[in-house]
Parts: sequence; C-alpha cells; structure tokens
Amino acid sequence: MKALSRRVCSFTDSVIRRMTRISDAYGAINLSQGFPDFDPPRPLLDALAKVAYDGPHQYSVTYGAQNLREAIAGKHARTVGYAVDPDTQVLVTCGGTEAMMCAMMTVCDPGDKVLVFSPFYENYGADAILSGAEPIYVPLVPPAYDFDLGLIEQGFRDGAKAMVICNPSNPCGKVFTRKELSDIAALAIQYDAYIITDEVYEHMVYAPAEHICMAALPGMAERTIVCNSLSKTFSITGWRLGYVVGPADVVEMAKKVHDFLTVGAPAPLQEAATVGLNFAEDYYRELNALYTKKRKRFLDGLDRIGLKHNIPEGTYFVMVDISDFLALPQFAGWTDLAFCEWMIREIGVAAVPGSSFFREPVNHLIRLHFARSEATIDEAIDRLGKLAALLDTP
Repeated sequence: MKALSRRVCSFTDSVIRRMTRISDAYGAINLSQGFPDFDPPRPLLDALAKVAYDGPHQYSVTYGAQNLREAIAGKHARTVGYAVDPDTQVLVTCGGTEAMMCAMMTVCDPGDKVLVFSPFYENYGADAILSGAEPIYVPLVPPAYDFDLGLIEQGFRDGAKAMVICNPSNPCGKVFTRKELSDIAALAIQYDAYIITDEVYEHMVYAPAEHICMAALPGMAERTIVCNSLSKTFSITGWRLGYVVGPADVVEMAKKVHDFLTVGAPAPLQEAATVGLNFAEDYYRELNALYTKKRKRFLDGLDRIGLKHNIPEGTYFVMVDISDFLALPQFAGWTDLAFCEWMIREIGVAAVPGSSFFREPVNHLIRLHFARSEATIDEAIDRLGKLAALLDTP
C-alpha cells in the first residue's frame, strides 16, 4: 500500500484525550481533560429544553445563526472598545478547536512559518502542520513563564507570517501583561504579521492579573484574529460552539474554510447558547469569583500535602513539579507519561504529562485542573496525599 500522509504521521493523537480514556477505564478522578463536572447555568438548560420542541433542528446559516452572531459581536465590542459587525466580522464554528483551525488555514500557505509559545495547547502545533506551515517555538520559561522578546523578533525576521498567543495560557496559566502584548504587537506591525489569539479562558483571570485582548491594542484590530469558545465560560464543552472575530477580509476567507470543513455548528445549541451571551456582566463576575474560590481550595490542598506547583494567573490549570518523585528508586528512568499512567492506576487521579505541551525536553511537570465541584476537589486532594506520602517513606 502507498504511504499515508506525512503530515498526519508527524504528530501523535491528543495526549489529553488519551489520559481521559485511561482515566475512564480505571474510574479515576479526571483532572486531565479540562471540563467541569457541574451543570451549565439553568437559563441555558431551560432554553435548550424549549429548543428541543420548538427548534430549529435544520441547518442554520452556515456562518452562524444571526442572533448568536449579533450577541457575539456585542460581547466582543465591549471587550475591545469598538463596534464589531456581526455579518462581516463574526464566524460561528464547531468549538474553539475549529475556530483555530479555520484561522490557521486562512492565514497560512504550505511552507509558511508560524510562531508558537512553548508550552502550548497541543492542537496548535498540529494545526500548523495540517495547514502545511512550519511551527517555530518560542520558550515560555518556568516558573514565571517569561519569554525572550528577541526570539520573537528573530522568528518574524526569519519570515514568520503569524504568531499564536493563548491568553490566558493553557497549560501554564500565564496571563500576558499589557507591556508584553504591546511589545509583541509592535513587532507584528513592524514585520507585517498576523496574531492569532486563543482567548477561551478570558473570564478566568485572577487578581491582580487582567485579561487584555490583543485586538484592542493600537494598530492591532486589522491584524488580530480572535478565536474563542462558549465551552469554558458557560460550562458547555460538549456543545462544541466557538467563534472567530477579526477583520472583515480575513473572516470572509475563514468562512470559506469553515463552510467546507464542517458546514455549520449545531443549530439547536446555537439558539440555546444565545441566552448565555445575553447575560448581564454580573454573570462574568460571579464566574470569576467561583473559579477564584476553586483555585484557592485546590492550591491550598496541594500546599497542605506538600506538592510543588506554580500559581496560575488565569485558566483552571496548575503545573505540578514531579521531580522529587522521579528521583525515587521505584521511578528511576520513568517518563512523565509513564508516571501519569501509574498515577491513574495507583492513586486514582488523572493528569496530563507536561512533555505533551513543551517543545523543549521537559519531563518533570504534569498538568492538573480544578474545574470540579468542591467535593471532587477535596477527594482528589485526599488521593494525591497518598502520592505525596511517598516522599516521607524512609
């Protein structure tokens, strides 16, 4: 048989989703794949129940239902401080995953280069490769996840056509400061490059950090493609509703990619989700307060049992340092992947090996998340206590 696509052979399946499958097989607490274990807001559920009988149940407009696009445009306009046209600047997609793929395929031709921070959400590298582009990785250096602006300029100087920025950043929880974003923006303008942003965790930012949309900075509206999702904001990851907002000429091209990639997002779910996008600002403040409380509960638990970790400025992810465990004789020579598989079987908690996020040879970090009920968080900490007890064993 002839060889299959070299592109597809150049990356693995999703390690995150693989950890979920193993977790399910062993009945572990899944702190690997980032989705809540609590219900969406009641008004969304009530709207969905109504839609079940009233419809729509057939295709919506390919680019997204009119009322949903208008709601997205209004919300985004409040974020960036200028008007957004729902007809020419908004595209509804099948989740933020498709939004990112549409943006990448719209911007990139085969052979183009794209800058990506490392660590990175695993889809970004695959998206670039599937678009025929070459990802150029710029390190975010733990523990503060700082970066060298000179490496970004070198990437643009070497011909990078675009840069992907996840803000707040999955997996490390970094929230980029205004100065950091402004410095990157100045380089994008100087080298005439696009910025593709992933902002799905925009409402999970912890004081004193603040979320700043790149498209709101001077000169960036015309070169920023914002990818976002309703999944995390409304706890509806299974509804698969995302969107792209950007300059009209870019979105017009992205619509063509979307049209032939998925045709359209689910019509009934678009109708129900519109209710959420019309919530008052109080909803977002309450959501932030909820996750601020969950972060404190989880980090306090990790501190109590003695696990080393970073303090995320945003998202619901935490990077835990397992160096001390890998130094124990029983784990000699183990990879972080092997350690995570062992954790699922023996500790009953699922994590993601950090190596799946880093381009660099990082093998001592794992990612956990706290998008769980208080009872689940407490049970997870109890189980992780058994892990920490290994360090006290003579």
